Amino acid sequence: MATSPIDLDRPDGKGLAAGTLGLWGSTVIGLASTAPVYSLVATLGWVVLAVGAQAPIAFIVAFIPMLFIAFAYRELNNAVPDCGTTFTWGTKAFGPVTGWLGGWGVAVAGMVVLANLAQIGGIYFWALVDGIIGSPDDALLSGNVPLVTATGVVFILAMTWISWRGVEIGERIQNVLLGIQYLALAIFVIAAVWQFSTGTAPNPTPIDWSWFNPAAFTDWHGFTEAVLLALFIYWGWDTCLALNEETKDPKRIPGRAALLTCVILLVTYVGVTVAAMMYAGLGDTGTGLGNEANADDFFLSIKDGLLGPFGWVLVVAVLISAVSSTQTTILPTARGTLAMAAYRALPRKFMEVHPQYKTPSFSTIVMGIVASVYYIGMTLISDNILQDSILSLGLAIAFYYGITGYASVWYFRKELFTSARNLWFKGIFPLLGALMLTYAFIQSAIDMWDVDYGYTVLFGIGGTFVLGIGSLLLGVVLMLVWWMFPGAKPFFRGESLNRETPVLVPEDPAEFSRSIDGGLV
Repeated sequence: MATSPIDLDRPDGKGLAAGTLGLWGSTVIGLASTAPVYSLVATLGWVVLAVGAQAPIAFIVAFIPMLFIAFAYRELNNAVPDCGTTFTWGTKAFGPVTGWLGGWGVAVAGMVVLANLAQIGGIYFWALVDGIIGSPDDALLSGNVPLVTATGVVFILAMTWISWRGVEIGERIQNVLLGIQYLALAIFVIAAVWQFSTGTAPNPTPIDWSWFNPAAFTDWHGFTEAVLLALFIYWGWDTCLALNEETKDPKRIPGRAALLTCVILLVTYVGVTVAAMMYAGLGDTGTGLGNEANADDFFLSIKDGLLGPFGWVLVVAVLISAVSSTQTTILPTARGTLAMAAYRALPRKFMEVHPQYKTPSFSTIVMGIVASVYYIGMTLISDNILQDSILSLGLAIAFYYGITGYASVWYFRKELFTSARNLWFKGIFPLLGALMLTYAFIQSAIDMWDVDYGYTVLFGIGGTFVLGIGSLLLGVVLMLVWWMFPGAKPFFRGESLNRETPVLVPEDPAEFSRSIDGGLV
């Protein structure tokens, strides 16, 4: 099979498979990383409980900071197309400490969400089997914790193998899996609108333009809660940027793919939300979106009434969404740690790239093993602690996205007033996005402090707060540990990576370093 030509102006990069992805492939991977079907299933009910009929506008409002940060990613990637993304840009803008912690934010978010995705994949796989065998107990297998956990670990290891095997094979698989997800969503929307139009929906509810009116929010706490929930379902589009060194045009395609991903997600989430509201209404009983009993999984509550004997289609869609996102979540973390090792911010072992598959071999394997151990460990300790760690995920997301927004403003500070375009896309939009996410971080932390927020109480305060802030503080500890090793000195002294450093791709750091365009430095 013919392969994409590699740009000879950047012959090897960090050893990754340069010139592999185009705009479509990057966008598919960005969409798959967000797990659109699962994200809707896990979030839609809770957003409706928080703001009722204003759920569509809540998704639109949450899109705004994501779009602004996507502009920051695009501009920084155009100037510094490095797979380290937040780590590299944060270091160039603010120095090694901020950059290292930004890289840790990416890693910890990936590790936690992998455990969540693996668990969802295991539950839905066996829920599908339960449905096929017609178990009198609907959760005979899907409620078996050891079985679900073992299955989740198998999914993590299988997706780790695919990620290790190469970006190209991963892209082909994601094309198929994403296609199935969007087919299922299309079936859902068509069936919901059809039943609404024929009057056979459980609670036919006509579209009301107040659903899109931001002034209709009446409860500020509910508004902030809904937006914070909605932020989570957009997260993942930045995977496009982590694969920048493997695209055909690393300065342009990743940024465009990120923006395109965000827009597609906006249309998807608002469209499905409106269709669901038209079909089920906002009631707090039965299949109503306001029924708290359905909040954890709206699709499961309506699948039989909506699709009858084909209700399993929605179960398959959620399963595929979780499993496909497991694979794409591994990609940015593995490449982030590869970049950190290239600039001496991690041990050199993380720099290993497979000679044939051109993937970060050691980093990818470590990511799969750590995620599996974390998932198993949290499950053995307490499923409630695992759920609280997932609820705390928004802190890590807001943390490293915020760093990226601020990094854009500071890195380009001398260029901001040279043109209106620079001012808006490199300055104002990234700053506004970063400020919004900073507020989201602070508000989330305050809410998580409350002992009633999540499932556990640790040290007399909300377990979600302890796990969220604690995971970020663990990064500080690990950074200080690495700081004490001789190999870390060039990074923390600002020698191996600073504002003036070309994008390094060390081949043999003991002898020389090469820039992204192959020049010696």
